[in-house]
Amino acid sequence: MAVYLNAVNRLRIVKILEVRVESPTVKTFTFQDKICGKAEPGQFAMVWIPGVDEIPTSLSTITPNGFTSTTVAEVGEATKVLHQRKRGDVLGIRGPYGNGFTLASGNIMMVGGGTGLAPLMPLTEKLVKLVTKLTFLLGAKTRNELLFLNRINQTLSTVNSEMVATTEDGSHGLKGVVTDQAEKKLAKEKFDMIYACGPEQMMHKMFLLAERYYTPFQASLERIMRCAIGLCGSCVIGKLRVCKDGPVLTSEQLRTVEDEFGKFKRGFQGRKIAV
Repeated sequence: MAVYLNAVNRLRIVKILEVRVESPTVKTFTFQDKICGKAEPGQFAMVWIPGVDEIPTSLSTITPNGFTSTTVAEVGEATKVLHQRKRGDVLGIRGPYGNGFTLASGNIMMVGGGTGLAPLMPLTEKLVKLVTKLTFLLGAKTRNELLFLNRINQTLSTVNSEMVATTEDGSHGLKGVVTDQAEKKLAKEKFDMIYACGPEQMMHKMFLLAERYYTPFQASLERIMRCAIGLCGSCVIGKLRVCKDGPVLTSEQLRTVEDEFGKFKRGFQGRKIAV
């Protein structure tokens, strides 16, 4: 166990094998790393862009042979430089870290938005072997920001399933927000688990819906993470450290942080900022 933890925490240099453009602001970077190949869906890695910074990223592809992908939106200096990287360039990798999703069976609902779909992809690929039905709801502001449509369709084709896409401008699928569709489904159907990842206000709304309909819930949270091992405190929400206790938190854990969840997080200087 100690040897494995040492390997997880050690910075490994990997070569970018493929860069895929997912949307005007999102790219997927594929590399090979045997340790990340052992990750559970929902765990994250720390990606070091040489000469710039280290950032936490979700793993959007996990395979036993170590071929791993991370899907990243361009939102700041580090991600801007990362988006300039090409096939053959190198990155530093630490991890995987944190607690991933707990697999459930039965009738399952998935709710994703934006790059929050990234950790839901390897989760879905595992769940299709366990579920009796899977309802996948995904949302974005516009058609161009909907990610992984083909991959989701292909994965769901092997199981009793339904995919519902929403866009706020109506450019694809149903016009509106994804939580409205989730509420309609929950009012008509009993689910054994809801998994969610995306903008925190969306996940907070899903948490409230799950509580109203007495449905178990798991959400993957995003916070500033510097160390990824529970020391720096930058990712704290209530008494929980997102890097260690999460990033996937359950209904029971989220009830303990209702004063913060969906309302604010800590900025780079430790001050509270609205989510």
